[in-house]
Amino acid sequence: MASKTLICDAEPWKDLKAHVEDIKKTHLRDLMNDQERCQSMMVEFDGMLLDYSRQRATLATMDKLYKLAEGASLKNKINRMYSGEHINSTENRSVLHVALRAPRDAVICSDGKNVVPDVWNVLDKIKDFSEKVRSGSWVGATGKPLKDVIAIGIGGSFLGPLFVHTALQTDPEAVESSKGRQLRFLANVDPIDVARNITGLNPETTLVVVVSKTFTTAETMLNARTLREWISSALGPSAVAKHMVAVSTNLTLVEKFGIDPNNAFAFWDWVGGRYSVCSAVGVLPLSLQYGFPTVEKFLKGASSIDQHFQSAPFEKNIPVLLGLLSVWNVSFLGYPARAILPYSQALEKFAPHIQQVSMESNGKGVSIDGVPLPYEAGEIDFGEPGTNGQHSFYQLIHQGRVIPCDFIGIVKSQQPVYLKGEVVSNHDELMSNFFAQPDALAYGKTAEQLLKENVAEHLIPHKTFSGNRPSLSLLLPSLNAYNIGQLLASYEHRIAVEGFVWGINSFDQWGVELGKSLATQVRKQLHASRTKGEPVEGFNFSTTTLLKKYLEASSDIPADPPTLLPRI
Repeated sequence: MASKTLICDAEPWKDLKAHVEDIKKTHLRDLMNDQERCQSMMVEFDGMLLDYSRQRATLATMDKLYKLAEGASLKNKINRMYSGEHINSTENRSVLHVALRAPRDAVICSDGKNVVPDVWNVLDKIKDFSEKVRSGSWVGATGKPLKDVIAIGIGGSFLGPLFVHTALQTDPEAVESSKGRQLRFLANVDPIDVARNITGLNPETTLVVVVSKTFTTAETMLNARTLREWISSALGPSAVAKHMVAVSTNLTLVEKFGIDPNNAFAFWDWVGGRYSVCSAVGVLPLSLQYGFPTVEKFLKGASSIDQHFQSAPFEKNIPVLLGLLSVWNVSFLGYPARAILPYSQALEKFAPHIQQVSMESNGKGVSIDGVPLPYEAGEIDFGEPGTNGQHSFYQLIHQGRVIPCDFIGIVKSQQPVYLKGEVVSNHDELMSNFFAQPDALAYGKTAEQLLKENVAEHLIPHKTFSGNRPSLSLLLPSLNAYNIGQLLASYEHRIAVEGFVWGINSFDQWGVELGKSLATQVRKQLHASRTKGEPVEGFNFSTTTLLKKYLEASSDIPADPPTLLPRI
């Protein structure tokens, strides 16, 4: 029987709702003058510094948020996750992405079995295989080394690995270890994505990694069949076994596809797609590109945050603080969006990855017990590296809607540039903006200040900044593989904290299913119309009209076309 108890009925929630009136009377200009408050809102762990003093919160707010966490049994829920209980109740699964980066001697159980040895068996297999490919002892069908990798996968099988790959591309150590190699990601079923991926590559030197847990994902498998055709048309069907490997648990379909099951790398039901970058999904393609030792550092960085999240008291716990502040902003202050603003071009794919992790996890309208939520849950996430974003959407953030911001800064650039005679280095110029923007949002600029600057009276309303716009700052010492792991795990756990407090299931994603099942009907219709000339039936007027228009405008496509691959 579904429990009717919602967190909004608890006293700590009601207390915070009432407290909002107190916060409305404050301004960050005044809150930032309280040095004791600001100092208490800075937390350091393992080289990372979180400063949340520019949140619209007082010390009393934080105490009330800790009571809310207590009321939501946050500590118990975290412990249940780490102990392998089936907290993903709608799919009856454990949630154990922490096991993917646990030390070899750790004990983390699912259904009474320690899963860590299984994880390390796969990691050892990846290390062995990637070293063979990178050293040239594993070669393609014509005897040439495989220096180019295309990883096929979508959603969590793509966004996480792409984020890590993009972040590592300019790290000096990773640059050295990836010389002469290429890694590309094929996600979209759009044939243009296929064309872009194979352009400039030679099938003789290309290894394809097909990532699909069930080996049935429609987009991924169509792309896999397309690249299988690309390889076999150039090198013969027998070449597939040398040029394609799989990350999957369905060994029967892997073998049927033409891939040797020995070259399939496993992952498990307790790994959600969007949390899978630390499994073979990410570790295999990244190890092929950068070598396993670099990827192991990434896993160690994530593991460091895993241990911190499980053990640190809430007031010193970075993911817990991030999560509680998100709940405060969304459910109490009424700010539904969050901007993720990394001041590092290497992190350009971080926001798109977190967008999926956050919005697929917490975009829910019912509690974990199926009760409709009477409050807002989930955040609308978007972002762009600074300073690019400043010349794009910061106008709205400064003078339009209030959007809480995450500023992410790096102390030491991966690729420093110094020009003789310049006032500051290129990285200092970037970081000047990282330090300035949060204050601009917090303090704003008043009409009085503008008058003192002799600004024309008719321009004063246009040049006034209200300020009082919340942000937080995360400062990392550098951006190497270890730091990238820390950053990823901090956000993964932040998102779990939000879901635990809201009382939702952050680990299922039923919302992605309906569109897929409707697409199946459309697919059948397109096939029937193209091959048998059958009329469009069974859809509403709008969809019927659009389908007819599409079919008429593309009627030159033959009913049974010969194989055609992109030509660029």
